Amino acid sequence: MQPPDRELLDFDTGGLEDWDEQRARAALDGRDGRLYRNHLHIAMHLDRWARAEAARTDADARYTAGYVQALQDMAAYLRQTYYLPEEDDETPNA
Repeated sequence: MQPPDRELLDFDTGGLEDWDEQRARAALDGRDGRLYRNHLHIAMHLDRWARAEAARTDADARYTAGYVQALQDMAAYLRQTYYLPEEDDETPNA
C-alpha cells in the first residue's frame, strides 16, 4: 500500500535550496504525478540508506560523509522535481 501524498511530502525542507511546495503539489496533480510519487518513494529510501551509512563505523569517516552527502543530494533533487520531464509548451505538428 502506498503512503498518502501528505506522508510523501513529510520531510525537512530546511536543507533544500530550491524547495517549492506549490511546484511539488502541481507535480503530484500533473501529467507526471505517478512518476513524481515514485521519486518521492525513492527519496524516502535514500534517507533511510543515508542514516544507515552515517551510523557505520567500519569505513573512513571522510568517505562516509561524502557518501552520505551524495545520497542526501540525490533525495533532494528527486524531491525538488529536478528529474521530471519538462512540460512541453509547444503543440506538436500534425
